[in-house]
Amino acid sequence: MTIIDGIKREIMADPMNASYTGRGVEPLFKASRDAKIAIIGQAPGRKAEETQMFWNDPSGDRLREWLGISREIFYDTHVIAHLPMDFYYPGKAKSGDIPPRKGFAEKWHPMILDEMPQIETIILVGNYAQKHYLGKLRERNLTETVKNYEQYLPGYLPLVHPSPLNHGWLKRHPWFEEEVVPVLQNIVHAHIKNSADK
Repeated sequence: MTIIDGIKREIMADPMNASYTGRGVEPLFKASRDAKIAIIGQAPGRKAEETQMFWNDPSGDRLREWLGISREIFYDTHVIAHLPMDFYYPGKAKSGDIPPRKGFAEKWHPMILDEMPQIETIILVGNYAQKHYLGKLRERNLTETVKNYEQYLPGYLPLVHPSPLNHGWLKRHPWFEEEVVPVLQNIVHAHIKNSADK
């Protein structure tokens, strides 16, 4: 059993996750010693939890378009790790899903990231991930944080959430897909190519 497997068992045994473990729901994340990139989003949606496949929804389709990679590479490569801010579907709110539980990422992310020493870039998808990892380094709002992405590289790359609900935001801010997405693709493709060349 690997250290990551041990951490997974600890997560499932944690009282805060008892309702999920009792229903046979496992924490949804992916970690690898070979990972060079970590994608940190909000929390799995209902479909992701049911299928045990992170980003298995229209948001994931758009995210893969931005990354410039196929579903096969997205799920199979060991270069990309996936660590949402909560590893369980939190439930439905009046608008969208309930936010990730407070304290979850604080407790489990450091342990898992310690087991991925080759991580070079952490992709921060949405407000929750950016607030947690950038803290006071963020700009006054998400738009400004994403627009000033260069100041966070190479360690972090902030993105807007790829949810269909953000279609209007993307139309109002064409610079995102014109400027930020190509940088994102260059980072991802370079790491995948380097990994394949070894």
